[in-house]
Amino acid sequence: MVSHRRSSQPGLTRSARGTVLSVAAATAAAALGAGAAPAGAEPGTGAEATRAKVDRLYEEAERATERFNEAGERVEHLKDRVAHAQDRVARTQERINRMREGLGSVAGAQYRSGGMDPALALLLSQDPDGYLEAAAGLDRISELHSAALSDLRREQRHLGQERAESSRDLAELERSRSAVSRHKSTVERKLGEARRVLAALPAEEREGYGRPSRPGRGALPELSGLAAGSPYAAAATTAARSAVGRPYVWGANGPSGFDCSGLVQWSYAQAGVGLPRTSQAQAHAGRRVPLSQARPGDIVTYRSDASHVGMYVGNGQVVHAPYPGASVRYDPVGMMPVHAVTRV
Repeated sequence: MVSHRRSSQPGLTRSARGTVLSVAAATAAAALGAGAAPAGAEPGTGAEATRAKVDRLYEEAERATERFNEAGERVEHLKDRVAHAQDRVARTQERINRMREGLGSVAGAQYRSGGMDPALALLLSQDPDGYLEAAAGLDRISELHSAALSDLRREQRHLGQERAESSRDLAELERSRSAVSRHKSTVERKLGEARRVLAALPAEEREGYGRPSRPGRGALPELSGLAAGSPYAAAATTAARSAVGRPYVWGANGPSGFDCSGLVQWSYAQAGVGLPRTSQAQAHAGRRVPLSQARPGDIVTYRSDASHVGMYVGNGQVVHAPYPGASVRYDPVGMMPVHAVTRV
């Protein structure tokens, strides 16, 4: 019978095989150790790692800033809804009060008729014709009374619905206000940590911190005749370029300071176009175009979650508000992974 099981290596006792395995393990450990950082040069230390950490903290702060902007926009929307709902409740209550007064008049007229049986009242009446006219009038009053009661009940149901809607909006408003406060705390915590990490760098390295950029108004060459995507985009591009040099201020949308989405929103507002407040919403504010076909005024969003945004200005450049401590400036369009290019 033929066995397909491998036989043990000849000439190796169990003790010898254990020695071979120990040597192999030691060799593997040595090989791994050969690529390890020497003592005193632990991974994640040094100026480069410090700058990378600052970049990460700014990125996290920027994401929290966009959530802050979104929550703030939601608060403003809900404040309007609550105000309108409360106004509708007040007007409906006024209608109900008037209807109740009208029903009170009808009830008084019926009470004054004495509630007597109509046949007996006709028999006793000294003016049958006059009584019949009055009775017909009372019938009409009764019909109006029934209709008015139905209207009153309908308005009361409507009032209840409006009050419930107003209460829901008020509760949502409070939740949104809490979200604003929470995101604000996150932004401030991340920025504070970034400042502390950055402050630990030597002065010359701290001064040189920053992404490659073209600061200043005169740093961008002429646009070489490349037309904007629309007249609105052309006007927005002019506005964005005029903001170069103004400071990054998180949560701000101009005119003296901007965060990234605030700059884009403000620039298009100068062209008479209303854009959403957040970079994520701005990524969907128009139609998508390939990066290779980008024109001045196109909105360029970055990272997989569209948490940063700038405006394409031609020559492979965007104008954007980069991060706290930096001013609005020009940078290469490929400064970070592009999420989408959107033409308004």
